[in-house]
Order: sequence, then C-alpha cells, then structure tokens
Amino acid sequence: MTAAEIIKDIKARKFKPVYLLHGEEAYYIDQVTEYIEDRLLSEAEKGFNQTVLYGKDTDMATVLGAAKRYPMMSDYQVVIVKEAQDLKWAKEEGNSKEAEFVLNYFEKPLPSTILVLAFKYANFDKRKKIYKAISKSGLIFQSDPVRDYKLVPWIEDFVKEKGYKIDQQASALMAEYLGTDLSKIANEIEKLMLNVSKDATINTDLVQKNIGISKEYNVFELQKALAVRNVLKCNQIIDYFASNPKANPMVMVLANLGGYFTKLLKYHYIPNKADAASALGVPPFFVKDYEVAARNYNTG
Repeated sequence: MTAAEIIKDIKARKFKPVYLLHGEEAYYIDQVTEYIEDRLLSEAEKGFNQTVLYGKDTDMATVLGAAKRYPMMSDYQVVIVKEAQDLKWAKEEGNSKEAEFVLNYFEKPLPSTILVLAFKYANFDKRKKIYKAISKSGLIFQSDPVRDYKLVPWIEDFVKEKGYKIDQQASALMAEYLGTDLSKIANEIEKLMLNVSKDATINTDLVQKNIGISKEYNVFELQKALAVRNVLKCNQIIDYFASNPKANPMVMVLANLGGYFTKLLKYHYIPNKADAASALGVPPFFVKDYEVAARNYNTG
C-alpha cells in the first residue's frame, strides 16, 4: 500500500488501530503522519483526543497510557509518536521485557485509538514479535528511498499535482543538484512555486535563479566539460565549487560524478544504443552527452 492509498482510506474514514510507518525515506512517513495529525479529527475533537509525543522525550509506558484512554465526545482518539526510532523499545532486542510489555497492546489494540508510530531513517526489524503483531492488527508502511533514475518523473509528477508545469531539463537539473532527499526536493519546489505563475513552465533558468544553482558553474556543466575533456572549463568549475562549498558540497559533487561515470560505463555495453535512455534511466536529451563522452572515455 502506498502513502497515497493510506491517505485515501483515511479520507474515506477507513482506519487502522495501529500505523507503523518506517523506512529510510522520511518524506512519505511525514506525509501520512501530518495528514493524520491535521485532518483525522476536527479542531473541536483534538483538544481532548489527540496526543503528539516524540520518541526521545517519552517511553512506551507513556505511549500506551495514552493509547489505552477512551475518546471524549469523539469516536476516536489519536496518539502520534514522532521520531519513534528513538524510543527505547525500538532499539532493544525483541525478547526484552519492555518489548514484551508493548507486544500485549499491539496484539489487541484498542479499536477506538489510532496509534501512529513514525519510525524514520531506518527499517523496523521485521524479525521482532512487535512487527508481526502490528502486521496482523494494524497497518505497516515501508518508505523506501526513490532510485535516482526515478527522480525526474517523481519531480514532474509532484509539480503536476501542484498545478504547475516543468520541462524535462529543469527536472533533470533539480534531480542532479538536489539528490534523492524527497523532503528537500519538495521544499525547494514549493519555494520556487512562490515566485512562478501557474501559466509559466518551470525551466532551467527559473530553477537556477530560485534554487541558487549557478547557470555556468554546476554539476551538469562539469559533466559536459568532462565529456569533451575541456580541462580549462573543468578547472574553472572546480575552483567555483571550492570557493562556494556550502552551495556545492563535495559529497554531493562526488556522488553525482560517480553516478555519471557509472552510467557512462554502462553506456558502452548497451547493445542497442536506441535503448540508451531507458537503460540508463535518463531523459532522452541526455543520451547525446553520453554518446560524446563515450568517444573520449573507453573501457580499456
């Protein structure tokens, strides 16, 4: 089940007594958690029936104490544990006393309580009895990182859902520059939209202007310079990166270049170059750059 499907069920008032939201990609975990926090109860109901806790500041005794309460003037009460990966029980082995204590609740959760556990940046241990209990009594959603080759369509879909338009080159530039952190990408797009009319198509100029990407000195331009072995241009871009380390973190630059040369190596072994775009997971207009680079970098 996807995050969108979970939200669709919640809109239809189809609830589970326990939601375990876990995984390395925080974006979808936050999306579901925020929807439940903001929309499930009315403002009048929230005062007595909604509790928000943070893993590092609470313990399972407090969480279960809240979960075992009955709602007041409402059909449901909501208990949300943000940063649930910081809960003590989450770090212990499945046979710990506290884990066993918690297990009893998850095997038979209170139907009038909606308990949300937002366990971010890691996968919950599926071997634990708690995991198996929640899989039977509630709903488990695993949020996996989006692969780099899926970032461009993800950005295009996100922009479309917001009622805007974006061209493929702009999407690709954002994907290369911002990396795979969906929360960061979404935040930058939303900031950009504040300065763009819905009638306009978001292009590379708008991305560079609003996201702080240098038009002349960016990872895209470095890749192009490397492709044609333009040493002067490469050095100019690298010098610019060195003088602006916050805008061009070395880790991000190296990751992008690593991905670029991995795809270049893969390009050499694609039997039918007409399939290069899909094989490399890049927009079609990028293939020409790899074709040029392949002539300058052999596999020997």
